[in-house]
Amino acid sequence: MDFDTAFQTLINPQHEGGYSIVRNDPGNWTGGSVGVGVLKGTKYGISAKTYPNLDIVNLTIPQAKAIYYPDYWLAAGCDKVPPVVAYQVFDAAVNNGVGAARRFLQRAAGVAQDGIIGPVTQAALAAANPYLLAARFEMARLDYDASLGNWDDNSQGWVRRSVANIYALT
Repeated sequence: MDFDTAFQTLINPQHEGGYSIVRNDPGNWTGGSVGVGVLKGTKYGISAKTYPNLDIVNLTIPQAKAIYYPDYWLAAGCDKVPPVVAYQVFDAAVNNGVGAARRFLQRAAGVAQDGIIGPVTQAALAAANPYLLAARFEMARLDYDASLGNWDDNSQGWVRRSVANIYALT
């Protein structure tokens, strides 16, 4: 999947579409913790925690797209992975962080999880069945999500998101 298609898929209402302001979500606060900083919210997946100086409420889709390409797509290495799994890596980079997305990919590929998409990881990716790689990626991601303290509050959405990512492969 290319960046433009991945971006359009990501900003749909089931993933990162629209504006939300949830007081108990640390990502909605400029300080990165509940009650720390200013409660600005999240729009199109762009959070106050990551971009504390951004006008989240008035963020436009073109502005969000301009952020996503260098800060998530390229930073996570989506341009270096098989197209079948590129969207999963991109989506996880946005939802879980760039470093986590890279480690999920490495776990799925069966290589050391150092977060660097270097020659060893790229060779393993090239040798892997891309559909099996995508399924293993989502399993690694859900294992991580289930270890988080806010799993009970978010598990339904996170599982739905992972299943939608696998379904998108068909």
